Amino acid sequence: MAKKTTTRDATDTATIHDVKLKRGAGGELHQIAEGEAPALTTAQGGPVADDQNTLRVGARGPLVVDDFHFREKIFHFDHERIPERVVHARGYGAHGYFETYESLAAYTKADLFQRAGEKTPAFVRFSTVAGSKGSFDLARDVRGFAVKIYTQEGNWDLVGNNIPVFFIQDAIKFPDIIHAVKPEPDRAFPQAQSAHDNFWDFISLTPESMHMIMWVMSDRAIPRSFRFMEGFGVHTFRLVNAKDESTFVKFHWKPKLGLQSVAWNEAVKINGADPDFHRRDLWEAIQSGNFPEWELQVQLFDQDFADSFDFDVLDPTKLIPEEILKPQPVGRLVLDRMPDNFFAETEQVAFMTQNVPPGIDFSNDPLLQGRNFSYLDTQLKRLGSPNFTHLPINAPKCPFAHFQQDGHMAMRNPVGRVNYQPNSFDEGPRESPMRGYRHFPAEEQGAKSRLRPESFADHYSQARQFYISQTPPEQRHIAAALTFELSKVETPAIRERMVSHLLNIDETLAATVAQKLGLQSMPKPAEAAVETRQDLEPSPALSIVENGPKRFEGRKLGILVTDGVDAELLNGLTAAVTTHKAVCELVAPKVGGVTASDGSWIEAHHMIDGGPSVLFDAVALLTSAEGIEDLVKEATARDFVADAFQHCKFIGYDASAMPLLEKAGIDDALDEGVLALPGESGLSEFLSELGKLRVWGREPSVKFGKASPPIK
Repeated sequence: MAKKTTTRDATDTATIHDVKLKRGAGGELHQIAEGEAPALTTAQGGPVADDQNTLRVGARGPLVVDDFHFREKIFHFDHERIPERVVHARGYGAHGYFETYESLAAYTKADLFQRAGEKTPAFVRFSTVAGSKGSFDLARDVRGFAVKIYTQEGNWDLVGNNIPVFFIQDAIKFPDIIHAVKPEPDRAFPQAQSAHDNFWDFISLTPESMHMIMWVMSDRAIPRSFRFMEGFGVHTFRLVNAKDESTFVKFHWKPKLGLQSVAWNEAVKINGADPDFHRRDLWEAIQSGNFPEWELQVQLFDQDFADSFDFDVLDPTKLIPEEILKPQPVGRLVLDRMPDNFFAETEQVAFMTQNVPPGIDFSNDPLLQGRNFSYLDTQLKRLGSPNFTHLPINAPKCPFAHFQQDGHMAMRNPVGRVNYQPNSFDEGPRESPMRGYRHFPAEEQGAKSRLRPESFADHYSQARQFYISQTPPEQRHIAAALTFELSKVETPAIRERMVSHLLNIDETLAATVAQKLGLQSMPKPAEAAVETRQDLEPSPALSIVENGPKRFEGRKLGILVTDGVDAELLNGLTAAVTTHKAVCELVAPKVGGVTASDGSWIEAHHMIDGGPSVLFDAVALLTSAEGIEDLVKEATARDFVADAFQHCKFIGYDASAMPLLEKAGIDDALDEGVLALPGESGLSEFLSELGKLRVWGREPSVKFGKASPPIK
């Protein structure tokens, strides 16, 4: 690719808030230790000249195997936890299939893309990144979205996230970002949280992370469900056809039920009420036959587009806006079966980015190159043997043959006399030049060195684009998340450094965070290797609110009931919920249930103490004149309504529930989202209204009070 590859002087220094910093080749700043700080060395004692960049061919070329420092660093990182995953430790998975829409033979020879309508078995694992296996589901965190597709020419692992960019540009920094976000080593807390000094110290010294920070501080990091979040391959890959012609590709998973997240206050309460909220949601959806679906969409582009695009397509901290290059649907992913055993499948599944069938190849993205190098070490350490591919969840479902043998836990070995190749006995498998995997013959040139290309140096422009693409409520949430996280940082200089970066993204955002943190004066904007571009247009595709479902399908209505509930109204409401392909659950003063107005006994799913409104997407209050008297005495019933109102949810009620609205303090604040339930004939329209999911116009008065205007 004909991108500019000039590099800056890696010895430039600067001082920000009395911290002496060194500027790296990509514009990033790194702290210089004062006094007699020892030189960084390898584990063998060899001094390290550059700990920021992997060794590669040319400014934008591939990683080279003789980078012993990176090999040692990533090797040690991959092996430093026993036995759970170092990252993505808490995960949940399901089986399903991938169905191809139309043949993509013009772009790729990959077998699964050759025949329209063909279904290929798949397994998907969703996960958080920072927490341990015992952490909770609703942490503010990136979500892993790893898909293993068992094609007829070997397994394809598309190991991605629910965010299309990442914190770092080079894999050599991965141990550092994960060390920084994990519990601080001298105290072993906080768990599954980035709100602490180590994380923000690293981030504030790593400008390339600013785009990712906007995503992680947005509601993308607290999804309502696995079923309602996107997935991304993150990197630029190649598709290669039978003529060895290459097309660049980025992979996107789009949920059929639309995007949805929760509010931060809601996430905190969900973690207390049900730390397995995401797991339970996926389990219940599949068990009930409401199989989750995603559409695989691809952004396809050639070398000319790559050369003309404003940013480097090899930079994993950048994306290609969908308005510039529209993704094309090529297939769908359906999850229809839970594992028979969690440990045997979800825990032991091994994903590796280097698992690709013929027809899918890699770009020189330095983060992808490092992942390809690293993942084999991870599986060996975690699963204890090179024979982890013998486990059923990892084994290909197509015919396979090789001469690999023995080793710990070997479940199969080559049969017969010959276990090597070539041999003259005409036994065993042989390589196949026609069918076998061939890498695209890209031409590479340049000096072997450690550097960042100049084309990776703009760290703020797409961060700004993401922020201005959000709706006002989403912008408020980003500001609130940054304020909360930085309020947990004890070192004032770190807070100031972060605000200095925010000034390069959006001045109003920076001013809001600075004011909320109580900074006495506004710092200067951080030094930028490349000035923030102001000409990038907003991308509506980046907003959750703009890409919501507009329907209540797949969601859950919580119905608070008491003895004497109107049986006709309750039956009508539950029927309407079912018609809209949603689910309702009953919450009652006692988990046993209630006696309806017609004398029938109705079992409840939750008692009020264990079924708070945070577990539902909307709520309805179906009470009775006699039942409401006891209910208003329950603090949990008041919280049920007050929380739903605070979280901007729709609330339906019958006339008898008005005392509970008064007790919750919202009787004087009724808005278009607090709806008197109509008769049975109007309930379908009520469910249609719920498809909006939130009443965001309510939020400023709820969150900031009537005297405090929302952030513009």
